[in-house]
Amino acid sequence: QLQLVESGGGLVQPGGSLRLSCAASASPLDIYVVGWFRQAPGKEREGVATISRTGLSKHYVDSVKGRFTISRDDAKNTVYLQMNSLKPEDTAVYYCAAGQGAYSGDFLRHEGLYDYWGQGTQVTVSS
Repeated sequence: QLQLVESGGGLVQPGGSLRLSCAASASPLDIYVVGWFRQAPGKEREGVATISRTGLSKHYVDSVKGRFTISRDDAKNTVYLQMNSLKPEDTAVYYCAAGQGAYSGDFLRHEGLYDYWGQGTQVTVSS
């Protein structure tokens, strides 16, 4: 059974950068669509970015377009989320998830399409 572990979170000042990693074990990650989600205190979890199995198709929530980049390195069985120009409103617990369906923009909006979830990593943007 696929296992996902997020890392790379932490405290960063506004305008700073972080790179989150989602490392998979027990199964190859390249057979899955992978998404990053986040949940801020008092808010529902939202999709942030998704990437297809080939890495050629990606979707982003409007609030992070131009600032965040999702990528995958199948040799390392890892998906990354590069986060630049961070804002206080990016503060949240960030989760990665993997799903086996046919890739589409629906993966950004529907958590039910994912089969496996990591435990999350905290990102705090504050001065």
